Amino acid sequence: MASVSLVPSPAQSSSHPDILFVPHADCVKLLTVEETIRICEEVFLMHARDSVFPRIPPAFKLDEDEDFHNHWHVKGVLLKDIPITGVRLYNYFDDGVTNTVGRLDCNRYVVLSDPNTGHALAFVDEHLSYGWRSSAAAVVPLKRVGPVQPRILGLIGVGSMCTGVLQCLASMYKFNEVRVTSRRPQSRESFARTWTEKLGVPVRAYDNNEDVARGADIIVGGTTSSDVMIREPWVKPGAVVISLARQQFELSGFAKMDKVIVDAWDLNMRNHYFKKMVDEGLFSREQLHSDIPQLVAGARPGRERSDERILVHTTGFVSQDVAICHWIYQQAKARGMGIVLPAARE
Repeated sequence: MASVSLVPSPAQSSSHPDILFVPHADCVKLLTVEETIRICEEVFLMHARDSVFPRIPPAFKLDEDEDFHNHWHVKGVLLKDIPITGVRLYNYFDDGVTNTVGRLDCNRYVVLSDPNTGHALAFVDEHLSYGWRSSAAAVVPLKRVGPVQPRILGLIGVGSMCTGVLQCLASMYKFNEVRVTSRRPQSRESFARTWTEKLGVPVRAYDNNEDVARGADIIVGGTTSSDVMIREPWVKPGAVVISLARQQFELSGFAKMDKVIVDAWDLNMRNHYFKKMVDEGLFSREQLHSDIPQLVAGARPGRERSDERILVHTTGFVSQDVAICHWIYQQAKARGMGIVLPAARE
């Protein structure tokens, strides 16, 4: 979709501004991995200041599995420090074989409004920002708890989440080797070829999860599977595990790690697997080292020994999606990008 110049109509009133649609193609030109990490870190600090007001309950879900395998999720938040109000809505298909969560053929938009007036400001395609936000939010804690001089990165999964984590971590560290595995040999081998060329670092495809995880300094579980991807005995001293939602890391292993960090306890308790672990007495809030906002704000210590094994488990903040899309909107408006949609007028 071609972009057009953002030229206000002579009839435009400051009280009824036109709405800007920012398509995926423009988001790709505007957003960088480094900017995504920076915004995610700033929003964690907003949470630490209690200036973020999410919808309660945090999500509205319309899931129809039997006939349509269709899922609609809607989330909203007010970021008082900006200020901006945003509603995130996405629709995906999942029949147990095909899952369109990270693909361009699912609906993903963030609607931005001015909280002082309620007027709509923008519709931003979030296919890019969603994938990078999921990844950036999970790697921000590594600035405080990351391994000492990591050299080997292990990726379990080759979808948008692991791809995003790879891009984020490659901006922070220089790896000697990247290991990767996935369900299908063709996908992991293609991924390995592509990223070996892009990074100039050997990216090697492996047949199983254990070979990827054992000996790795950072291990990432980022699949859409409900199966356990990473076992606690595979994690070497000093390593960090990044678990992106679901039960990528075995539930019985949480209490055996030296430190466990989550984005928000209450939000994770809405995850079926996490709640099951707590209800069965495998892990408790008292065993949690920190949430990420506390860690980023310096209220809790980061890594204290080089041999600590640390687990970072995230489920995702809509506040970060909205903040990133607001930044994209500002950049698009300043650069004359996006497509102007006329607001309703008398």
